[in-house]
Amino acid sequence: MALVSLSGLAWSLAWFWPALLFSVLALIGCWDLLQTRHAVRRNYPVMAHFRYALEGIGPEIRQYFIEADTDERPFSRSQRAIVYQRAKNVLDKRPFGTQLNVYDDKYEWINHSLAPTELATHDFRITIGAGRAKPYAASVFNISAMSFGALSANAIRALNEGARRGGFYHDTGEGSISQYHREKGGDLVWEIGSGYFGCRDSSGGFSEENFIANACTEQVKMIEVKLSQGAKPGHGGVLPGAKVSPEIAAARGVPAGVDCVSPARHSAFSTPRGLLQFVDRLRTLSGGKPTGFKLAVGHPWEWFAIAKAMQETGIYPDFIVVDGGEGGTGAAPLEFTDHVGAPLREALLLVHNTLVGLNLRQHVRLGAAGKVITAFDIARTLAMGADWCNAARGYMFALGCIQSQNCHTDRCPTGVATQDQSRQQALVPEDKATRVMNFQQNTLKALKELIQAAGLNHPDELGPEHIIRRISSTEVRSLAVLHRFLKPGELLTGVLPEHPAFQVFWNEADPDAFSPPQQVRALRTSKLS
Repeated sequence: MALVSLSGLAWSLAWFWPALLFSVLALIGCWDLLQTRHAVRRNYPVMAHFRYALEGIGPEIRQYFIEADTDERPFSRSQRAIVYQRAKNVLDKRPFGTQLNVYDDKYEWINHSLAPTELATHDFRITIGAGRAKPYAASVFNISAMSFGALSANAIRALNEGARRGGFYHDTGEGSISQYHREKGGDLVWEIGSGYFGCRDSSGGFSEENFIANACTEQVKMIEVKLSQGAKPGHGGVLPGAKVSPEIAAARGVPAGVDCVSPARHSAFSTPRGLLQFVDRLRTLSGGKPTGFKLAVGHPWEWFAIAKAMQETGIYPDFIVVDGGEGGTGAAPLEFTDHVGAPLREALLLVHNTLVGLNLRQHVRLGAAGKVITAFDIARTLAMGADWCNAARGYMFALGCIQSQNCHTDRCPTGVATQDQSRQQALVPEDKATRVMNFQQNTLKALKELIQAAGLNHPDELGPEHIIRRISSTEVRSLAVLHRFLKPGELLTGVLPEHPAFQVFWNEADPDAFSPPQQVRALRTSKLS
């Protein structure tokens, strides 16, 4: 066809465009036949490129045309829609009835009361660090950790301004406090990871002087030591030098243009007892601000070791944030995203039960994060032991995220997760800040309606007896029956509860080491015997 079109040019210029098109296709076909890297292109020259193009837009095709409204991959169309509607402050009601099959396994609901309450406000608060010099009254729904660098400058501006207007907190993520976090003045929870960004010395270790400079600012309300995150627990990271802009370098306290390393583990402590001493040290240096840590639960004996260290030292974190394995991230290896870290429900229940069993629950507040979107998500999570919830991707949807899953490519189409200046200009901070505030406020209004329907006065009254889960087409159980909840002080009686993790690992957990118990080490050497 290329030859025919080219010969046609001798008769008429009308053949120019066909000649150009078929000549380009002929060149592509020749190249496909000559190259040796792709067998498909050699066997199907030109046509193979259509396959690559369709494969490239496969996620979008499935998301918009194939998946059902309730398919959560990772968030369903229904979940995204409710965020968009609440963020835009438009009608968020549903007509005609539920789209869910209420007889499917794992269907859940909250029991209502014949004596519903009437509450004056949806501004539910939890005091963290009661008795400290600077306690903090936190909302029960806040912005989870997302760093500047992972998110754009305009996204950070919008999130922080939305938090300021709505009176809830904004977690900085381990990338520390950037100039964009400071512009609007919204409440901050400063997350400190293993790279000690914002409080590191020239060798990458912890610096008291730099910590005090940031921690004692009025905008910082709490300090959070990040042990691990749900999306990639136990995995460090490297931000290539080419991406370490002067702005990112200033926020993190690292040289611009040099690889920025976030180690997989902390250097400031190496034992459970050391962790608590570090938390107490930060609390003192910050002038008495609530200080705690965030973790994704992995080996049970490691968490048990931390809990035993609390019991022995009398040093309690003011809060613990439990991050579920279903949490999100800008980029993580597939194996970590899919198969590392306990999901939120199991992780939260283990942490809550341990603190209750040691009579420590009244000293430590619990936050929780992991695919929290709706008021029912919050209610269920609080019923399982949390005091408040954080969300990351929900607030990203409020910013305009369309779940294109291009966070790691720097080609985010909505300007949320990119450092590309032209792309992030599409995100207007003032407009999106309003949507961030609306999403949080409207979600809490929906939570208020659930609390009223259940006959309660505050979300902290929610318990596992309020949430019912279907386990088969003919059987349902409350979470109180479905899960084993420890009684106060049960771990102090000397009789271990009938729970596999406690039965196997509790007695051998060591408050002075994260190392595995002897029985675990023995199993590891069984192949050598």
